Amino acid sequence: MTGASNRGFRRAQRTLLAGLALGAMVLPSTAWAHVTVQPGEVEGGGFSVVSFRVPTERDDASTTKVQVLLPEDQPIGSVRTRPVPGWKVTTKNRTLDEPIDMFGEEVDSVVSEVTWTATGEGIAPNQFEDFDVSMGQLPESGEMVFTAIQTYSSGEVVKWNEVAVDEQSEPEHPAPVLTITAPEAADAEAATEAEAAGATASEDDGDGSTVVPVVLSGLALLAAMGALFVALRRRA
Repeated sequence: MTGASNRGFRRAQRTLLAGLALGAMVLPSTAWAHVTVQPGEVEGGGFSVVSFRVPTERDDASTTKVQVLLPEDQPIGSVRTRPVPGWKVTTKNRTLDEPIDMFGEEVDSVVSEVTWTATGEGIAPNQFEDFDVSMGQLPESGEMVFTAIQTYSSGEVVKWNEVAVDEQSEPEHPAPVLTITAPEAADAEAATEAEAAGATASEDDGDGSTVVPVVLSGLALLAAMGALFVALRRRA
């Protein structure tokens, strides 16, 4: 390889490495520049704890306020929050037109909005925070689409409430979505355990039915031998 070719190869190599480094810097910020629900999928029909993960995607401002609006068409009877150091949490309720049943009790007022307000600096640039919420009774299956409103220290407000129209495209400000799966897996597992327990009980019953007749037959044989012995002694 000539000197000129060698220098050209090195320049190309440096350009490639610089491009890879730039890509490594850009991709992570793009990947977590959304407000999301963690985990994104839970089992329906009961209670679950989820986290609203909020990243700060601005280089010159911090996140100082986060509001999460619960879907109006899917009222949740119980909503509880976990304390987050450096944040004050408040909730807002709404009255339902028709009460919902929650484990046999009627509930006519539910939480419609949860707000976390920073008491300190908030979420600094290139950082994120998880805000935990316990919710129940969840729907049996489907999706829950939330609206998240993020306020920055600069006064900028970003609303995360857009829903993708297809799987190939993603909106600029996608709404946090929680996928709820039907509790079929748990039911199937319980049924399998019950079936196994029933089979074990049947096996135990089978062993017992075999042992008992043998014991009774042995006792009867001993009694017959005893009676024969007594009769022979009398004849003698």
